[in-house]
Amino acid sequence: MRPVLTPAEASALDRASEALGVTTVSLMENAGRATAMAASDVAGGIYGRRAVIVCGKGNNGGDGLVAARHLSRWGMRVSVVMVEDPSSLAGLAAVNLARLVEAPGVRVVGLTALERELARADIVADCIFGTGFRGVPEGAHAQAILAINGSEVPVLAVDIPSGVNGENGVVAGEAVSATVTVTFGAAKAGLVLYPGAAHAGLVEVADIGFPSELVTSDLLMVERDDIACLLPERQPETHKRSTGVVLVVGGSRSMTGAVCLAAEAAYRAGAGLVTVAVPEGILPVIEAAVLEATFLPLPETADGTIAADAFKVIWERLGSFDAIAVGPGMSSHEESAEFTRALVAAAPKGMVVDADGLNAFAGHLEAFDDRGSADLVLTPHVGEFARLTDATSADVEADRVARVRELSARVGATVLLKGSRTLIAEPSGEVRINPTGSSALATAGTGDVLTGTIAALMARGLESYDAATVGAYVHGLAGLVAASQLGEGTTAGDVAGSLPEVLEEVRVR
Repeated sequence: MRPVLTPAEASALDRASEALGVTTVSLMENAGRATAMAASDVAGGIYGRRAVIVCGKGNNGGDGLVAARHLSRWGMRVSVVMVEDPSSLAGLAAVNLARLVEAPGVRVVGLTALERELARADIVADCIFGTGFRGVPEGAHAQAILAINGSEVPVLAVDIPSGVNGENGVVAGEAVSATVTVTFGAAKAGLVLYPGAAHAGLVEVADIGFPSELVTSDLLMVERDDIACLLPERQPETHKRSTGVVLVVGGSRSMTGAVCLAAEAAYRAGAGLVTVAVPEGILPVIEAAVLEATFLPLPETADGTIAADAFKVIWERLGSFDAIAVGPGMSSHEESAEFTRALVAAAPKGMVVDADGLNAFAGHLEAFDDRGSADLVLTPHVGEFARLTDATSADVEADRVARVRELSARVGATVLLKGSRTLIAEPSGEVRINPTGSSALATAGTGDVLTGTIAALMARGLESYDAATVGAYVHGLAGLVAASQLGEGTTAGDVAGSLPEVLEEVRVR
């Protein structure tokens, strides 16, 4: 898994590298050279090409000034547009501006010349802000960003598109929309988290000399090879009970489909046996929909939801399952919520809690404290997450990484926060970023498919954190595969049906 750095971690990496003898002078020189190489690639060459480098006064601007020097030396015509008064530059940025002024062939102009320079450019490099930017660009900075975005010139962002918050990808005002972003040492959080990721274009990570052992983070981007290494394999002598037995609990009179989708997904993800436990009144519907499953009818309320005393029925059978999924289609009836809290506290095996299973804990977060040491995965979307944590959806979206870390630590469980991008956190504070998925998953029931997938992986032997990671990855790929054949008409059942193909494809690569 690739480390993804926050601004604080990127600054700490600079300091730690310097302590090992890698100077900030050499890092900026290497970053500028990497920027120049990326600019020549985006422009389609050097000779006969013209570059515009738009520079702020910080180290990001310093990288651009170094790049301008290299591009000019290689034969490209270069104009540097200073967003601020050049006399305001300090440190290495000022040093590299002085070196650039002494070099032949580079024009250094003010912001008023930007639109004129853009009109004849083949490439524009955005070096206005670095990864430490927060807030809203104003004045000359906003003017420069608007001019860059308003041009028809390919845009190279340096380290991060200006206007994107490097900590969390938030875009609070104007932000550069890049064709390519070249970043240094490792990807940055603002580049891989939305909406910042939508501004980054193609992201290229350049090696500028950081010692590899120092490039670490507790925020990690999941890669295909990671998933291939984690996928469980069936042994030749295996049988249905040794390949994972899953219990799916949920359903209600008005919502019969969710448990069916979760059960189908569990089978498609490799579980050998799935039992579906639902209110007894809807059992005939469920039996007709999931032919391969076994069934456990549960006492129901007058509203056709799972009754509180259904716990006694399930309690007698808990030891026969390897993993449990609870919540799909369950409803928010108080008796069903009481049942869910009792089941989560008592279950001796791994469990995935989703949908109304999560809503049962809104205002009762302390009930998770009653659970023992067995693996637990919570899979909220933003609305469910907000209800669990007594926050607003806007609060959650403002810093998804921080929020998912906090909840995981609070409940002592793996928490998977759905969305773009899906995040998976464990109580230690590590967070994995899932890169797969698309708008094809924006349809009813795909969350139930994810629930069944994770439960199957837990039943097959993966610990909760790994099961959630693998589940999110293959679920996202399954959505892409289904959509490639069916487009916007893709349904949750199509996603479940694509799981076997995706699992095999990931395994063999």
